[in-house]
Formats: sequence, structure tokens, C-alpha cells
Amino acid sequence: MEVVDNTIEKRTVARPEKTNKPSLAQMRYLERGLSQPGGKLPLFDHDGQRIKAQTIRACMDHGWCEPWYANPIKPDWLVCKLTPSGISLVQSK
Repeated sequence: MEVVDNTIEKRTVARPEKTNKPSLAQMRYLERGLSQPGGKLPLFDHDGQRIKAQTIRACMDHGWCEPWYANPIKPDWLVCKLTPSGISLVQSK
């Protein structure tokens, strides 16, 4: 009688390393803060679509933007402004 190994081999998935280079979407988001008072970043893109929370949070994780204030009308919206490192990043482009 032949013995068969039925165990499932666990595989690791290679994930891209966290980089300090912003994606195109992140850079577009950050660039818009340069022309706004206080570096305020937009909630919506040029087409009127809401900026993805994933994009905003990734910029926050990198330190390129920070929460500005809590929006009492829409608490789930992230109202952010550029940080000094975010301004440097965009201006160095």
C-alpha cells in the first residue's frame, strides 16, 4: 500500500516592499494641496469622484499628509493637509 502525503503546502506570497515613492494616484492627490490654503487636500478628484480612502491612508502612513480636522457632517471622510515632507516630495518632482 502506497502512502500519499495529503498535507497542503503553505506558500508565501511575495508582496511589493513598502516604498517611499508615491504612486501616480498618490502624487496627483498630494499635488493638489500645494495650491490650497494651508495645504488642504481634496476630498474629490477633478472628475468629482471621491478620493479613495486607501490612497489617503497610504499617504498618511508615509507621513506625506496628516488629518486636519474631523468633519462632523461626514465623520468617515478624511480631511487632510500636506505635511512638510509631503510639500518637499511634491516640490521635488
